Amino acid sequence: MAFDIDMIKKVYSQMPERVEKAREVVGKPLTLSEKILYSHLWEKTPSKKLNRGKDYVDFAPDRIACQDATAQMALLQFMQAGKENVAVPTTVHCDHLIQAKQGAVKDLKRANDTSSEVFDFLESVSSKYGIGFWKPGAGIIHQVVLENYAFPGGMMIGTDSHTVNAGGLGMVAIGVGGADAVDVMAGMPWELKFPKLIGVKLTGAPKGWTAAKDVILKVAQILTVKGGTGCIVEYFGEGAKNLSCTGKGTICNMGAEIGATTSTFGYDDSMERFLRATDRNEIADEANKIREHLTGDAEVYDNPEEYFDQVIEIDLNTLMPHLNGPFTPDLATPVGELGAKAKENGWPIKVDWGLIGSCTNSSYEDLTRAASIAKQAVDKKLIPKSDFGINPGSEQIRFTAERDGLLKVFEDLGATIFTNACGPCIGQWDRSDRKGDEKNTIVHSFNRNFSKRADGNPNTHAFVGSPEMVAAIAISGRLDFDPMNDTLINEDGEEVKLDPPQGIELPELGFAVENNGYLEPKEDGSSINVSVDPSSNRIQLLDPFDPWDGKNLTGAKLLIKAHGKCTTDHISMAGPWLKYRGHLDNISENCLIGAVNAFNMKTNFVKSQLDGKHDAVPKTQRAYKAEGIPTVVVGDHNYGEGSSREHAAMEPRHLGVRVVLVKSFARIHETNLKKQGMLGITFENESDYDLIQEDDTFNFVDLKDFAEGKPLTIEVVHADGSKDTFKANHTYNDTQIGWFKEGSALNMIKKHNKA
Repeated sequence: MAFDIDMIKKVYSQMPERVEKAREVVGKPLTLSEKILYSHLWEKTPSKKLNRGKDYVDFAPDRIACQDATAQMALLQFMQAGKENVAVPTTVHCDHLIQAKQGAVKDLKRANDTSSEVFDFLESVSSKYGIGFWKPGAGIIHQVVLENYAFPGGMMIGTDSHTVNAGGLGMVAIGVGGADAVDVMAGMPWELKFPKLIGVKLTGAPKGWTAAKDVILKVAQILTVKGGTGCIVEYFGEGAKNLSCTGKGTICNMGAEIGATTSTFGYDDSMERFLRATDRNEIADEANKIREHLTGDAEVYDNPEEYFDQVIEIDLNTLMPHLNGPFTPDLATPVGELGAKAKENGWPIKVDWGLIGSCTNSSYEDLTRAASIAKQAVDKKLIPKSDFGINPGSEQIRFTAERDGLLKVFEDLGATIFTNACGPCIGQWDRSDRKGDEKNTIVHSFNRNFSKRADGNPNTHAFVGSPEMVAAIAISGRLDFDPMNDTLINEDGEEVKLDPPQGIELPELGFAVENNGYLEPKEDGSSINVSVDPSSNRIQLLDPFDPWDGKNLTGAKLLIKAHGKCTTDHISMAGPWLKYRGHLDNISENCLIGAVNAFNMKTNFVKSQLDGKHDAVPKTQRAYKAEGIPTVVVGDHNYGEGSSREHAAMEPRHLGVRVVLVKSFARIHETNLKKQGMLGITFENESDYDLIQEDDTFNFVDLKDFAEGKPLTIEVVHADGSKDTFKANHTYNDTQIGWFKEGSALNMIKKHNKA
């Protein structure tokens, strides 16, 4: 069915006029990204040209999507906003709190038992405030959104960094923190710095072992994990039209790994086919009426260098299959070259697990391509050398794949079919074959492969590839296996070779499902009482953060100087900590425990200036808070890379950290810090990072004059009494400075609603 069709018709009815006005004010043809951005301005009709990478702009998104781990904190905040209903269509999807262990049936039952309090809370809040609720087992948020809610030309925000997946259906879909979502739920504008634009021209068509996944694996190599920061990546060209809708979704999904604000494709025949296959004929019909406005202008794509800030060209005819990793998603290697590289770097060649699924690659087409390899293994009498795990993307995908015999193919290979949920991709994996920190290798079709990400083991070398490549390598059990050129020995001692994968874009018999797991909210939820047990260790009502006193911040102590990569996984780990996502005090016990202390190169072991002893980061910080001493966290480049989780900002704020001072921020994390009333700033000269010593005290000598565009002066007093003074930059505008003054963006919303 087509959800929210009246809203979509309204968007489409307004878009032509707004696009024409945008062309007039910009004075030239428009990219697709610009058309969607300008047609979703809070002011409605564009009135001036907006400067990319400079102007902060208020937008009016069409809808919001939340997954269960982040929805808890978002809804806890929304409950304080004083609203009776959400202002825009919103959904909650329960996909993060289901641990992969024994298989779908047992794992789902265990999740419903252990997290019933959280699921019940989310269901009741959703029903009360007019939010659509997708039950545990219904599917992974981004696949469910693609199948039910995404529409060409729309704008969506979501409390998960991979919200960008919906770009595969022509949206501008952006991952945000829960506080951003609360703004829009409460009927407020959503603010974003107008993005720069990166154009990726695709030519040719993928063939053989090359998949859509290989496009983004290659782009990640080109742009690195921070090369897309502050940018929308727009894919175009004949090559783009030769990709399926879900293939486009895969590419957009992993755009989060290059730091991109989002990625998108213009509306084309593959999107129309997907809309019709997922029972949304009405949306396809409406989109066809304004088709010219749902893609970039022809002049743009004919001369992309004149319209994009950067242009990349990839020939799909010659693109080779890649595996990216380990430990970072931008370390790309063509499959045929990986063996030598692994031996050179001491990466384990033996592959223990092949994992297929996640929000990146769990579509019907993905399963068919991987199943075509799995069936060959069965037919050619190959015994898999690695364990297999499969996570279908949604109950609709699972039901259809079971009907069509795809799941049986995997089961015949000995695979475990896990729940339609995130599972190992986010660390929700009870991996029985490994203990401790043993060095090992896994391959998966996920998007991220940071240290400890999948199983908590810092020595698990995870490599990212397409589902079919993961299947082939897992069957061989070796990282140096190249299915395009190498052979395998079957159980009869015969030498056999795998044929290239064969995929089916959409099920020939159509999609089918008996129970998709969706619950419609009550039309009038005013009678619903949302109760939270004060003694609960899973859900905790929020207390507002204290406002700024308007004075200079002095006497602040260094909590930790983080060395190297410090992602949101390092700041607020997932895995077993997911169960505390609705309890701020409990989850704060994981605050920065994965960050590497630059002074001893250890994790979760920092020096306290109260007694000179070393201890865990949260324990040390709680002691500072008890004494009323403000603290500072210092970090390296791209601090906060990775997931959108606002807990990485809320936990330090809750524990009493006042300032995060780094070389550079990842976009979402910087915004999250601002939303929570933190001071997130960057070294004017990156080399000043080296001045920071373990026993330093910080004085922010001109904070009382905090103003847009004005750097801050920091005096650092070392233990021997010597001092260094340097400048720090910030990107706060007047509104964001208001958040800082009030103590948080939520405090400002409450103040606005009372006025």
